[in-house]
Parts: sequence; structure tokens; C-alpha cells
Amino acid sequence: MTIRYMQILLSMKYLISTAFSVLTNFKFCIGLLSGVSISMGVLFLVAISYVLYKANKKTKEKRRRQRFFKRNGGLLLKQQEKADPTLIDKTILFTSHELEKATDNFNENRILGRGGQGTVYKGMLVDGRIVAVKKSKIVDKSRLEQFINEVVILSQINHRNVVKLLGCCLETDVPLLVSEFIPNGTLYDRLQNRTEEFPISLSMRLQIATEVAGALAYLHSATSIPIYHRDIKTTNILLDYKYRAKISDFGTSRFVSREQTHLTTLVKGTFGYLDPEYFQSSQFTEKSDVYSFGVVLVELLTGEKPISINRFGEHRSLATHFLLAMEEGRVMSVFDAMVIKEATRDELLLVANLAMRCLSWNGRYRPTMKEVVIELETIRTSHMPSSIVHNSISPMINRDELSILTYGESSSTFLSFNDRISE
Repeated sequence: MTIRYMQILLSMKYLISTAFSVLTNFKFCIGLLSGVSISMGVLFLVAISYVLYKANKKTKEKRRRQRFFKRNGGLLLKQQEKADPTLIDKTILFTSHELEKATDNFNENRILGRGGQGTVYKGMLVDGRIVAVKKSKIVDKSRLEQFINEVVILSQINHRNVVKLLGCCLETDVPLLVSEFIPNGTLYDRLQNRTEEFPISLSMRLQIATEVAGALAYLHSATSIPIYHRDIKTTNILLDYKYRAKISDFGTSRFVSREQTHLTTLVKGTFGYLDPEYFQSSQFTEKSDVYSFGVVLVELLTGEKPISINRFGEHRSLATHFLLAMEEGRVMSVFDAMVIKEATRDELLLVANLAMRCLSWNGRYRPTMKEVVIELETIRTSHMPSSIVHNSISPMINRDELSILTYGESSSTFLSFNDRISE
């Protein structure tokens, strides 16, 4: 009996122990399942919250881009494309993401230059094209129509001496313009930072002058709507890999109808290139661009800056300095040494006379850009780089030597400097 009783007790103890063990394991499993469930719930809530946050952020960003697009004239651009189907696909609209990626988020190391209209960055598109991205300053709402007109028209211009506008981005805080990248910098840098390894010959200077004049003549009279550049200067003339000239920066350009003779605007421009007639009247004409080109032509002849602290008084202005030298018969003293070395006296006189006429204080006596092109082409044709003549002429030139060839009605009369000022 005792043994049997002991076996029963052991069996009961085992059953109790087993039951307790099962119960403990069950509680552990329940706890484990509860813990896993809570963790998964928390992770699910975090994931949902993140997805909602990203979706909300994306929606806000989309609305923000749409707001910028509308503010920067995007709707006006679409309206113009609907009104003129030929404009569709002519103006490429880049996304902000594309241009941020192209410029490494507008990295300071990508800056090519800064100007009154904005900052220019070097970028590379996904297709491998190297471009220049201009981050404009905030555009006045009253000028949105003009800005969009500028984008539309310039995107259609296909002139070898005008920087090609590839497209724009209107979904950023300020408009972004995308144009072809020109590798050899500005004409200003080439003139002011010359090296013995790469001298700027007279032939190259005449070529650059002719190309710039041809581009301006095209803008003034060959486009569907005439364009006044309004900021011609050597820093806005770029040189490509073959050192061909390319006019850039149309930020202040304006479009005029064929019937208009001038634009009445607030005086804008760069000191040293500004047409004195425009400065006095606030009326900008195509001859105002001619004046600015005249300053560029004098820079090519002299290699000097348009405004120099090394000259005093009225001579600080290169245009005035040159005109006074012409009037006083000492123009050879202001020419660049290489120009004197490579050119004949007749060639120098022809180019100097042309520059003087472009710089006339009275716009009526300035030639048109078409006439300038014809004269420069004639001078280039006569210039023979292989027959460089070392002149031993006096640095003083008589007034009689300043007679001008006749090239049409507007340039048939050569006026003295004093006559021009009096008018």
C-alpha cells in the first residue's frame, strides 16, 4: 500500500510539474506574441507616418513648384504656345531636380560668373551636354510678359554668334535659364589677361568685331521681332573653342515692333558703354547698341578697359579718351602695340574712323549695324596677316588723314568731334 501510495504521489507531482511548466511556457508565448505584436504595430505606425509625411511633403513641394511656375510666367508661356503651335517644343522646360543635379545643388565651385542679372553656373545634363545655368534675380511681376517673350524668342534664334538658349526652369523661387556652355571665357578676360603663349592678333580682333556686328545686325533687322540687346560689352561676349564670338546675357534686352523707332525706359546699362544720348533722353534706339559696340571696337584696338583708374578726368572713359586722341591727331598713341605692329596705316585709320562714327554723340550720324558689318568685312578682306608691315609713321596723324570712305547715306559725312558735341 505504501509503495502504491508513493507512486500515486509521484505521478501527481509529475502531472502538476508538467502542467505548471506548460502554463509557464504558455504565458511566455503569450508575452512573446504580445511583444512582437506591439513592436510590429509600432513599426507599422512609424512606416505609415513616414509614408504620410513623404506624401504630404511631396504634395507641398508640388504645390510650391506650381506656385513658382505660375508666378514666373509659366501659364503665360503655355498660352503663347497654344496661340502659336509652332512654339510647341521650341522652349524646353527643365525641372528643378534636373538642374540641381546638373549643378551639384548650385555648388559654389560651379560658378562661372556673377552679373547684374544673376549668377551663372556650369552644369552637365543627364545626356552629357555641358551647359551654363543662369540663376536669375527675382523677376518683377510687371515684366513677366517681357521675360517670357524673351525666353520664347531667344529659344528660336539660331545664329552662330549668339549663345543658344536651350530652355528654362520656372518652378523655382527665381527663373533659371539654360544655355550652351562656351569654354574660352569672355572677350574682356582675353584682352585684359593676355599671355605670350596666346596673343590676340589683329586678324582675330577683326574677326571678333565682325562676328559681333553681324549678330547685332541680325538681332536688329533679321529676326521676326527686332531685338535691342541693351548691354553690349566685352564681358557679355564669349569665345568658343575656336575663339568665335558669341553674344550672351539678354537679361535687359527688349523687343520692338517694326514701326517703333525707340524704347522709352528707365536708363539701364553699364557705365563706360552707355549711350550718352540714351542717358539724356531715356530713349533707347538700335543706335544705342551701335554706341556700345563702338566702345567694344575701341577696346579691341587699344586693349584698354572701358573705365580706367589709371587715366584722369574725362580720360577715364575709354570712349572719351579715344575720341579726344582722334580729335588731337594722336590716335596712334592709344592703339595696342600688337595692332600697330600688324596693321597698315590705312587699315588702322579705317577701323578708327568706323569706331569714331559709332561713338558719335548724335545717334543719327552713327552707322547701322548692317553698315558696320560691310565696312569691317571690307577691312578684313584687305588685311593680309602674312604681309605684316612694320610702319615707321609718326604717332601723330593729321586731320586730313581722317577722311572717311562713303558707305551709304547715313555715313556719307564725316563730322569732327567738336561738331558732334555741339549737336
